[in-house]
Amino acid sequence: MTTLCQEGRPLPWQHVVSEEEMSIYRAAGFGKPFKGEIRPALLVIDVQYRSVGRERLPIMDSIQREYPTSCGEYGWRAVPHIGRLIEAFHRRKLPVIFPHVAFKERHDGQRFGDKAPAIMAIPRDGYEMVKECAPQPGDILLPKHHASAFFGTPLVSYLTTLNANCVVVTGTTTSGCVRASAVDASSYGYHVIVPHDAVFDRSQTSHAVNLFDMNSKYADVMSTDDVLTLIPPTQAEGA
Repeated sequence: MTTLCQEGRPLPWQHVVSEEEMSIYRAAGFGKPFKGEIRPALLVIDVQYRSVGRERLPIMDSIQREYPTSCGEYGWRAVPHIGRLIEAFHRRKLPVIFPHVAFKERHDGQRFGDKAPAIMAIPRDGYEMVKECAPQPGDILLPKHHASAFFGTPLVSYLTTLNANCVVVTGTTTSGCVRASAVDASSYGYHVIVPHDAVFDRSQTSHAVNLFDMNSKYADVMSTDDVLTLIPPTQAEGA
């Protein structure tokens, strides 16, 4: 049995996760959708030029010519979907939060710097937000030094003040900061939604497997189109 997303298209892990493996998860009862009214906040994680490059290049070209942390074309494919979500949240006066990689000083490398020393060599211009997804007045900027948007930041306090019970997690990388943030959000009791076309990764295998695993345990994974149908309308739209 092929699992389909709401609009009837195959889900993005179909080509990686076998039918046998999916049937094991179904038999064990994983992957049930969350229920209930949502009061969402949008998280736009690490959508900076260090993550996509300044030109729309194939990933290897982007890594070699621009930033070693770039996801190149994979990131640029997601940018329009992220932009649509930002615009929809702004139009409906819902909170938009930008957890982003803070500029790394010499003492910021820690263990991840040992695993991936290239992250310590990104020039300052790489930390700028991608123009198509740039914050607007009233958005919340949240610098972070670790993978999760929650670790060592006031994000929970912000969400409490905003009366949000749901986070829509976008950005990069699917297997890194997106997943870490989704797991922490679930641990804090938030309804987590991950639009699969609004997150990206340098590895398409890791992207697919982590979407499958998040959908099984921590989040509802769906398309941007499906997310837009769930966002509470403004009074004018609901009239």
